[in-house]
Amino acid sequence: MVGMKAQDVVPSAAVKFFGAGTAACIADLITFPLDTAKVRLQIQGESQKVGEGCGAKYRGVFGTITTMVRTEGPRSLYSGLVAGLQRQMSFASVRIGLYDSMKQFYTRGTESAGIVTRLMAGCTTGAMAVAFAQPTDVVKVRFQAQVRVADGGRRYNGTLDAYKTIARDEGVRGLWKGCLPNITRNAIVNCAELVTYDLIKELILKYGLMTDDLPCHFTAAFGAGFCTTVVASPVDVVKTRFMNSGSGQYSSAVNCALTMLRQEGPTAFYKGFMPSFLRLGSWNIVMFVSYEQIKRGMCRTQQYWESPF
Repeated sequence: MVGMKAQDVVPSAAVKFFGAGTAACIADLITFPLDTAKVRLQIQGESQKVGEGCGAKYRGVFGTITTMVRTEGPRSLYSGLVAGLQRQMSFASVRIGLYDSMKQFYTRGTESAGIVTRLMAGCTTGAMAVAFAQPTDVVKVRFQAQVRVADGGRRYNGTLDAYKTIARDEGVRGLWKGCLPNITRNAIVNCAELVTYDLIKELILKYGLMTDDLPCHFTAAFGAGFCTTVVASPVDVVKTRFMNSGSGQYSSAVNCALTMLRQEGPTAFYKGFMPSFLRLGSWNIVMFVSYEQIKRGMCRTQQYWESPF
């Protein structure tokens, strides 16, 4: 990322890798209920045929959260958290932590990186991250989507049980369900998120609007969250629907998208937009602010150990 001070130790790839995963886990712990609400709103209506008079169970972000707490208990908001943290440690570490290294790879070590280079770096690390983390994403979505009923019946009894059950019932390929739409989504998200953050931060520092500190990181992260939500929501909805679907419900991600369009109309692709924005906006703010501070803290620690006096 841009904006390192000259006197600061330049963070290594290992520092960025570890820092990104840790910061993403912190952000997930804080914003997970919003992500769960987003998933519930995105899958709402997928089993409902056109013309049915059944009203929507969930209405709005906070209405969804309130309904879940009332009918399933507060713990339902954090259903799938273990898989979510597993996902972030394997996913964010790659897509965010290796972004600068990938920029340097494409520019052959030079400091100047144009918009095309940044987009290429974002697409590459986003696709690489999916290759590592897809099973954790599938399990996370399944847990967030399952509704706890009164008799205690649940789709899966635990994180490990979910991995085993999916592999047994749907084959190993079931753990990689929705891989293509997820690669597409994360290429888009990574480009929108990291490139937008990079550019906004660079412009703020270039024109001296703020110093390279928390207000600058906050502003750049907020802008990145909004741009990412607008661009990525349609693909995100299709990814969530397809990952959560039973065996044979959709023949492919494209079939899922066409079914949504035919049965629910184009607005279905922006279902859960507000929780998506609240979640991505707040997630970006917490993640990037934490990431910048973790990097600086680790660099200062490294500096201290190298020259304690």
